[in-house]
Amino acid sequence: MDSTTIIRIVAGLMAILVFPIIVIPFWKIFSKAGFAGALSLLMIVPLVNLIVLYVVAFSEWKIKPGKAPVI
Repeated sequence: MDSTTIIRIVAGLMAILVFPIIVIPFWKIFSKAGFAGALSLLMIVPLVNLIVLYVVAFSEWKIKPGKAPVI
């Protein structure tokens, strides 16, 4: 194995570890705010993640704070 292959393997493993660390909390946040949890998948894409955060932060939330969602 050359050094490029080792770097690719390590980068792939790090991506697999970081993916759930980023996606799961944002999925919960977006769901609690009344948005689709799948928006959290966009948090991995550079620049798109900033746009999504601004849209969620400045839009009207479907669930008001202090009210428990009906399951």
